[in-house]
Amino acid sequence: MLMMLQRCVLTLCHVLVLVLCLSAAEDFDWTKNDRSSFYYGSFPTGFSWGAGSSAYQTEGAWDKDGKGMSIWDVFSHKKGKIALNDTGDSSCDGYYKVKEDIALMKDLKLNHYRFSIAWPRVMPTGIKSDYINEKGIKYYDNLIDLLLENKITPIVTLYHWDLPQVLQEKYGGWQNISMVNYFNDYANLCFERFGNRVKYWVTFNNPWSIAVEGYETGEHAPGMRLKGTGAYRAAHNIIKAHAKVWHTYDIQWRSKQRGLIGISLSGEWGEPVDITNQKDIEAAERYVQFYFGWFATPLFHGDYPQVMKDYIGKKSAQHGLGSSRLPTFSPQEKSYIKGTCDFLGIGHFTTRYITQKNFPANLGNSYFTDRDLAELVDPRWPDPGSEWLYSVPWGFRRLLNFVKTQYGNPMIYITENGVSEKMMCTELCDDWRIQYYKDYINEMLKAIKDGVNIKGYTAWSLLDKFEWDEGYSERFGLYYVDFRNKNKPRYPKASVYYYKRIISSNGFPNQREVESWKRKATETCSSSNQLLAAGLCLCISDPLTSHMEMVTEIVVPTVCTLCILLSAIFLMFLLRRRN
Repeated sequence: MLMMLQRCVLTLCHVLVLVLCLSAAEDFDWTKNDRSSFYYGSFPTGFSWGAGSSAYQTEGAWDKDGKGMSIWDVFSHKKGKIALNDTGDSSCDGYYKVKEDIALMKDLKLNHYRFSIAWPRVMPTGIKSDYINEKGIKYYDNLIDLLLENKITPIVTLYHWDLPQVLQEKYGGWQNISMVNYFNDYANLCFERFGNRVKYWVTFNNPWSIAVEGYETGEHAPGMRLKGTGAYRAAHNIIKAHAKVWHTYDIQWRSKQRGLIGISLSGEWGEPVDITNQKDIEAAERYVQFYFGWFATPLFHGDYPQVMKDYIGKKSAQHGLGSSRLPTFSPQEKSYIKGTCDFLGIGHFTTRYITQKNFPANLGNSYFTDRDLAELVDPRWPDPGSEWLYSVPWGFRRLLNFVKTQYGNPMIYITENGVSEKMMCTELCDDWRIQYYKDYINEMLKAIKDGVNIKGYTAWSLLDKFEWDEGYSERFGLYYVDFRNKNKPRYPKASVYYYKRIISSNGFPNQREVESWKRKATETCSSSNQLLAAGLCLCISDPLTSHMEMVTEIVVPTVCTLCILLSAIFLMFLLRRRN
């Protein structure tokens, strides 16, 4: 009788939680999109301004000082996986340029710097009992100490995609539940060695990409194509790993170190094509829930979004499966996972229009067909050259307000926001980036005015760097890096000056002053700077240029040599005939 009563109470609690979740979801008004004009004003006192990077993208030194192999070291060395077969072997040589890069941060007047620790640099096999690499520990010790000496707060990401290769080979990486304990051991070592100085920890960066691009499409390391199951299984283990690390910190370290544990989730906004069409509204919410809510909802409410459970369950049944391809959390796991987020990191770049689209069952199982939606773009949206990244500032404010209503207005740090260029030649006069930062940061200011609890902003990224499957053909940096030069010199783009003004003013004081920033930023791109930019041009995205270089460097000398040889033979033939 007592057990039955307990079971009834537990069921009632679950129903109440579900009702609360659903009522929270209804707070967001999909039909109201306020695209008001530019807002002049200041950010709250103490707002933190920063820039970011990640280990594999910037450090280089891939096999130096005892570092182990990561899945990205292996993946990028496979021909055809990365644009132009680029690798992160040396990248920006950030491993050797710590002082130089911190000087750039100091000049920008950054309050914080977000970077990641390379798991295989401190733990080469990923297994603590195997070996701890003290040279790797020393590198991060030095980086953290120098940041603090320069009054720059370190925000440290534990996992930015570079899993130790041994764990992938032995266990199948994030497909395997054993990763939860291995990741916890690694995080615990970082808390032990660095936690006396690091107060902001991000467990995972963009787990959506880890799961979908690593284990569903195979576009990213480790390159697995486990359609319809791989992404869901990887995500399930990542969520459990995050929760375990949060509890480890909470029990063992929080009282001594007084830090915070968060996660960085990427979220592109999905806007209904027709806000008067209920089907489009539902499709747009599905897009956001399958993207952002997939990870946020378990951490804040204890379980996956109901719409994911419904759609994946329905699609699984259509294919004759006895259970859903979406794994389930036990009641104990739900309570263990819920509430394991001291702050929420948000990475955001762009927006899509969303409409309903039914995929036929004969297409097979996949994360993408599970959603029953189509993504569209407005051809009028600015596009600096990266085919996926359009400038849609109002989508940023929409996402931030959605997070506020869905998850009880958590403390938010913007952990990634910025724009790339992908063009024949890179210029230092990046007026499109200035415009992007101006508009997106202003939408964030409006969101704060709406009551969203945002504490800091991280421009992505400090430097041009290795951009995963795009190699070096795509550039996000405030600072230009000349990858052809063995010294990897850094050059400030015009956006450096502009971002610096936003930081020093803590916002946008008035129209006249803000307009003068762009003029002055453009002046920094004087004729000499434009010549410098032209001299630094990397025309790697232009196949015709590459072809012409091949013609001038290989074909022309070869043809000339053949002509000389043929002329000599012909001359010898004439001389013999004359004799």
